[in-house]
Amino acid sequence: MAASAPATFAYQAVDAAGKQVKGTLESDSIEAAQQTLSAQKLIPLSVTPSGKGLQRELKIPGLGGKVKLKDLAVFSRQFASMTSSGLSLLRALSILEDQATKPALKKALSRVRIDVQGGVTLSTALGLHPDVFPPLMVNMIKAGETGGFLDGALARIATMYEADANLRAKIKGAMTYPVIVLLFSLLMGAAVVIFIVPVFERMFAQLGGNLPLPTQMLVGASHNMWWAGPLLLIVAGVGFKVYRKTYRGNAAFRLKVDGLKLRLPVFGSLFKKLAISRWARNLSTLLHVGVPVLQALDVVGGTAGNAVVGAAMEDVKSAVRIGQAMSVPLAHQDLFPPMVVQMMEVGEETGQITDMLDKLADYYDHEVQTATESLTSAMEPLLVVLLGAVIGGMVICLYLPMFTIYQNIAQ
Repeated sequence: MAASAPATFAYQAVDAAGKQVKGTLESDSIEAAQQTLSAQKLIPLSVTPSGKGLQRELKIPGLGGKVKLKDLAVFSRQFASMTSSGLSLLRALSILEDQATKPALKKALSRVRIDVQGGVTLSTALGLHPDVFPPLMVNMIKAGETGGFLDGALARIATMYEADANLRAKIKGAMTYPVIVLLFSLLMGAAVVIFIVPVFERMFAQLGGNLPLPTQMLVGASHNMWWAGPLLLIVAGVGFKVYRKTYRGNAAFRLKVDGLKLRLPVFGSLFKKLAISRWARNLSTLLHVGVPVLQALDVVGGTAGNAVVGAAMEDVKSAVRIGQAMSVPLAHQDLFPPMVVQMMEVGEETGQITDMLDKLADYYDHEVQTATESLTSAMEPLLVVLLGAVIGGMVICLYLPMFTIYQNIAQ
């Protein structure tokens, strides 16, 4: 069997003098390309496939300015590579600032570099920009600075964010087809109401006769679509903004909404697995780099993406303060299945709690991916049926008057 031809990769790297270099090379994979650059005493900043045409990520000017999880993963991996290779903190920050493509990240790194140059610690400087650098990252970097293993903490952060970004990408990829089908159904329905129904309405007016109730409703929708459609979009947009503002600013409301999410018939199980996965990975990462248990529980409660987890962590903190193991209060929380509690107990007894948390995170990551794929597979035929029902129902409504017209002609 013939070996596959090497692919071409574009890279950006830093040489021994701290100078940025760009170029291309041929290699079998991204990992092999990174090893080749390291052998040439270059610190790889980015290695991407070259010449992928339509497979490249579409970038629209004016959009995509927000710092995302993937950006933080890349930033952490590059930062870890540079600090472990001996570059000074200020030089690494300067290179990362030049390398950043997101305006928000570039601006924040500029301020961080200036603050660090003025004598502020890295974690403190990063903590001044909570919209860019999450508390989870800041606390881990603080622990790395205190313990003298900043590069290890950054590498751990990168691994954590890469795993989370990969899981989110898989979920989004699995939901792409159902969303497209749903949007297509709505667009098709709107097109029929706006363009097709008026044609049939004029034809029915010429032929005479009374329209059946379903047809009258469809014609009424066509007459009012010009103002009802925009009004519906405006109401939906305002309602969504009010919901988001209330969700972010009202802790009691957020707790009720997140609790309701976990009790949904089909999606509740998926939300629950996703929350446990994030909780386990974040807690493992914090404990692994040496963040104190109480501080780690405080941070992880706000980073799991669900207020129910945060409320559960408050109970766990209260128990830990009086000397109890974490597994004891977890056993009284409905959110955490018995398997999670038992694995936490084993981890505490053997002194390998971070390893157990990593295994839990990997297990629930796989469960989330499997559940998402199964849900998508079940939704696809239902959405096709929905599309057929929408279009078929409209066609039936348009052809119902034909029977009345034929009866009038026959008489």
